[in-house]
Amino acid sequence: MIIDGHQHFWDPARAEYPWMEADELAPIRRAFGPADFAPLMKANGIDASILVQCRSAPEETEEFLHIAHENPFVVGVVGWADLTDGALDETLDRLRALSGGGRLVGIRHQVHDEADPDWLLREDVQRGLTAVFARDLAYDLLVRTRELSAAIATAQAFPQARFVLDHAAKPPIADGGSAEWTDGIAALAACGNVWCKISGLATEAVWNDWDAERLFPFVEHAAKCFGEDRLIFGSDWPVCLLAGSYGEIKTALEVCLARLGPRMRDKAFGVNAAQAYRLVSRVSA
Repeated sequence: MIIDGHQHFWDPARAEYPWMEADELAPIRRAFGPADFAPLMKANGIDASILVQCRSAPEETEEFLHIAHENPFVVGVVGWADLTDGALDETLDRLRALSGGGRLVGIRHQVHDEADPDWLLREDVQRGLTAVFARDLAYDLLVRTRELSAAIATAQAFPQARFVLDHAAKPPIADGGSAEWTDGIAALAACGNVWCKISGLATEAVWNDWDAERLFPFVEHAAKCFGEDRLIFGSDWPVCLLAGSYGEIKTALEVCLARLGPRMRDKAFGVNAAQAYRLVSRVSA
């Protein structure tokens, strides 16, 4: 099974997406749903996907679980829930009881938008993570270089839990990279319980001036740190459309991964996502 480990649906006419207000994001400020994505999957040889949260609203998670219930290709949902809420246990149990609730595979929050770079280390957040992991869910780390130290400390605090790093922590590709990102990725990978999504890289480059060759050093470093068993392909569609088509994004990542060997490529396009999100035990739900 070829899995896109990271894609989104949204409709700005029905809900607010604060991160989408910037002028340069106007091209993707419209509705994107299953009917738009299914033909792209077929055209690009994708069998299944992980649908990932876009806004901090429990209603979105409920909607995504319904979408997963109605669209079998969505084999997992990474939703949102308030980690600081004292009633998080009840919220997670309620979500899992909904139609499609068996496809809830993880929780995510826009950590990189928090003013506090150590937000993940707050006592109430750590308590919320305990509730997430008690239900055998993964936690997606949406962080940049600034928050990597807190992400490392959090992964160390929950050694039996599963974390998935989104977009390889958004390396500063347009600026040529940084030692802070390079070192931080290596330290996070050393935790052993973190997978890394090779997703969202083209949009961290110059949108109209990138190619596989420019992405490769960052993919190569992530691969060196995480190894062939913890690297996951994700398109980041439709955000990726700011920099290129679905096919262009997928092809570029295939080229990068193929340079690292067929096992690296093959595992990143399916097996590793299934392991990180425990899909074998969930896709029948």
